[in-house]
Amino acid sequence: MDGVGIHSIMNQRAAVDVFGEWAESGRDEGMERGHSQSVEAMLELVLQKVEHSFTAIDIGCGNGWVVRRLQAMERCISASGIDGAAPMIAKAKSLDPDGEYSLGQLPDWSPQNAVDLIHSMECLYYLHEPMAFLQTMYSEWLNPGGWAVLGMDHYLENPSSHDWPESLNVHMSTQSIEEWKQGLAHAGFTKIQHFQVGEKEDWEGTLVLLAHKPFTQE
Repeated sequence: MDGVGIHSIMNQRAAVDVFGEWAESGRDEGMERGHSQSVEAMLELVLQKVEHSFTAIDIGCGNGWVVRRLQAMERCISASGIDGAAPMIAKAKSLDPDGEYSLGQLPDWSPQNAVDLIHSMECLYYLHEPMAFLQTMYSEWLNPGGWAVLGMDHYLENPSSHDWPESLNVHMSTQSIEEWKQGLAHAGFTKIQHFQVGEKEDWEGTLVLLAHKPFTQE
């Protein structure tokens, strides 16, 4: 890597700092509006797979809007959220004082108890080693028989998102759909499916990945 590339990486901002600023400026509400269609589709898809009462966690929960949607569902025993931006967690707790929201940095943070359903929207590609985190998520975050539903707008097949790392000056891991699916399979997940939601001109839509952790080796 040349000197310019090294300098650029060293001067990149942390994603949590950007999202913290967005929380303080009210942009988190715009994120909720912008992602609502995709998240509704994601929850509808995954809840068709979960046939019993469930516990859930939202990775990159922001102001907690998905956690609150999950909490309102009849079959949801409990739902919690994790985010690395302190202002986001503060806002989530102000909106939902009785909710469970944790401030933590991935990949180091992990929940005290595994859950039946993992949801994450627009979070995992900010990690420097997202494929390694898929293994951690499989091993430490999800109960056997559980499901993960992951949504992301930044991926190789969506060229409209390719300039985001430069425009925001934030690291993003640009993976293809097949690379994400292979990463899930390598981690141990089965029944892996992908969908693209909200496609329109010059926008390939949100990439949605569904994956299952089997009770036993399948």
